Amino acid sequence: MRAFSSQVRHASHTAMNELLKVHPDNPSPRSVKIAVKHLRNGGVIVYPTDSTYALGCNIGNKSALERIRRIRQLGDRHNFTLVCSDLSSLATYAQVPNSAYRILRAHTPGPYTFILKASPEVPRRLMHPKRKTIGLRVPDHGVARALLAELGEPVMSTSLSLPGDDAPLSDVTEIVERIGKHVDLVLDVGACGIEPTTMVDLVAGVPELLREGKGDSAPFA
Repeated sequence: MRAFSSQVRHASHTAMNELLKVHPDNPSPRSVKIAVKHLRNGGVIVYPTDSTYALGCNIGNKSALERIRRIRQLGDRHNFTLVCSDLSSLATYAQVPNSAYRILRAHTPGPYTFILKASPEVPRRLMHPKRKTIGLRVPDHGVARALLAELGEPVMSTSLSLPGDDAPLSDVTEIVERIGKHVDLVLDVGACGIEPTTMVDLVAGVPELLREGKGDSAPFA
């Protein structure tokens, strides 16, 4: 823990953390607008999804992405996820074969992350450096969906799992204590899930189960 805290402190951001309590199903428009303002200004936020709390930033902001890399101590081979509002938005950022589209349509929105070849709309720094892939998902959560609708574009995201932890952070008090100084905003809906998404590779059009998680993995086993 001390090693992690020390590493983040040396790369800390000067912004003060803002904590907003929001209703999980019907967040106030004001709270959503504040979150979107942070994203558009290059901030890093913590927000709830239908699987876990996630770290999110604007897809085009390199410095915000690097802040998330430092918080989670991620290497350059990590598959980041673009969290999209709907299937149409997802298809803008990925190359989707017809067979993959049918699978996506059947399992979105929901707690799934799908790995696909990235389209030219995706910044190269978000792709897997060799495979040129990107994780994409459409969450089924009121706050995440309101955030995406207001922003009008995907959010670059990764689950809020810190180095050395066995599960993603779920308790907001602990989130604030451990990384509150290194993010710009925490959207608090109370305890969130600790089970990550089910991850499925659809690059070849035939599903390959990469990780069992909250989403039903039976169709991909």
